[in-house]
Amino acid sequence: MHCPFCGFLEDRVVDSRLCQEGRAIRRRRECLNCQHRFTTYETLERPNIQVIKKDNRREPYDKQKILNGLMKACEKRPVSLEKIENIASEIERYIENKNIREISTQEIGEQIMNHLQALDEVAFVRFASVYRQFKDVTQFMNEIVGLLSEKRSSPTPNKQD
Repeated sequence: MHCPFCGFLEDRVVDSRLCQEGRAIRRRRECLNCQHRFTTYETLERPNIQVIKKDNRREPYDKQKILNGLMKACEKRPVSLEKIENIASEIERYIENKNIREISTQEIGEQIMNHLQALDEVAFVRFASVYRQFKDVTQFMNEIVGLLSEKRSSPTPNKQD
């Protein structure tokens, strides 16, 4: 590893830690020439997963696109960045665990909506309105009515006084 300060090739590892939920190793290094410290990350090389768009175009999977969609849906909602990042990581794990080379945007979108519905209903409706391309207020209202009927039919926890 070249030192980012002097370009020297030799260094020593000062500290190693797991990060990104055990999916990477963070190494703190010290250059043997200039003694500056710098950080490197070691990650597992992932397979090249292609996302199949609605028009059948293919493009490389990009976790940042999922994060951007989640952040837009959760904008001005009481949802922490940590929860948003956790959802994106869970979706990424879901894709990797399928052990496939291609996945449709439809399947990714459904996964996002499943997570958002459990997290924040307003964020869910925001995302669904863009993802499902609502054409009018009727489609929007139908989604809300569906949410409300699901909420009524699910058992409510017993409250103890």
